Amino acid sequence: MRFILFYISTLLILSGCKEQKKQLTPSVPTETTSVNIKYAKGFSIRHFNAHKEITITRAWPKSKDTLRYLLVDKEYDIPSHNNKTTVIKTPISKVVVMSTTNIPTLEYLNVDTCLIGFPNTKFISSEKTRKRIDNGDVKDLNNDLDINMELLLELAPELVIGFSVNGNDKTLNQIEKFNIPVVLDGAWTEEHPLGKAEWIKFIAAFFNKEKEADSIFKTIESSYLKAKKLALNAPKRPSVLSGSMFKDVWNVPGGKSFMATYFKDANTRYLWETNQNTGSLQLNFENVLQKAQQANFWIGAGNFDNKEQMANSSKGYVFFDAFKDNNIYTYTNKVGPKGGLLFYELGSLRPDIILKDIIKIAHPELLKNYDLYFFKRLE
Repeated sequence: MRFILFYISTLLILSGCKEQKKQLTPSVPTETTSVNIKYAKGFSIRHFNAHKEITITRAWPKSKDTLRYLLVDKEYDIPSHNNKTTVIKTPISKVVVMSTTNIPTLEYLNVDTCLIGFPNTKFISSEKTRKRIDNGDVKDLNNDLDINMELLLELAPELVIGFSVNGNDKTLNQIEKFNIPVVLDGAWTEEHPLGKAEWIKFIAAFFNKEKEADSIFKTIESSYLKAKKLALNAPKRPSVLSGSMFKDVWNVPGGKSFMATYFKDANTRYLWETNQNTGSLQLNFENVLQKAQQANFWIGAGNFDNKEQMANSSKGYVFFDAFKDNNIYTYTNKVGPKGGLLFYELGSLRPDIILKDIIKIAHPELLKNYDLYFFKRLE
């Protein structure tokens, strides 16, 4: 089953990445509107009569830097700005993105034909974009740590959409030195699932697709909230364990993380729900076994394909009731032709599907005719 929300009108599809002509620039910039952001905490957008201003306050965790982007229509003059502001001429017709999470957003906005390059295209799972890769319309730029700069310059993108772990990115800095605008997508830092999805409004601004983004997000939000309300009808709150071992460390989602929000909204009892951490907790095996040995479900158990593979990875897994009762679920149900997981690509934009999957696992009676999309049960 494919989850495609919208078919934009024939006129918009044909226009694709074509530029929209404007008249003369007003002499005095006047603010007209601010984009309504309900869940995302990391960005804001202000519309003026001749340009837009985007402010990013959370491009990476614990960032103290504020990033500003000035989006000016290609037919308008650039208004005055300071030297720390990045200027981008819009609408964008050629873009390079650095994360697979941007691929569904471009497709939903019907601007995926603007994508011309991506680092390590094998990780892209979307059938639609894979066809463009196979046709040579999207070039492989090697990888994000060692970009094929010669090919990038040859492609001459009007914009590179990247991300940052700590604000120190040699590759992105190098790209900027060639006068190619770089913007940072901080969706991955959001703590609420709908906050991640709302960054579609950030991407849309560069393509003048704000109305489409607003409509898409409202539909996703409505679907999520409807599923959350449905979960309240469950008679019980089954206990949930999550995460897996890496070497000697078990990474468990914090009680205020976006995964913990999914478990809460699915009306389950996440065993670390009282924890205040928004990221991951690093625990040893004994800590997890003591707390979660009798958990009803184990949801998000790494990238394993079956229980035998899990047991071979760590013999301690077999002591959990969820392992014995075949109640382990991983997000490996949809795998791209080159091995990429669709969960990592589409999940940020479609939290409603993730929530429905978890509700189906924990409360199957509430979604009798629903089939798991991202998650699968390990045998």
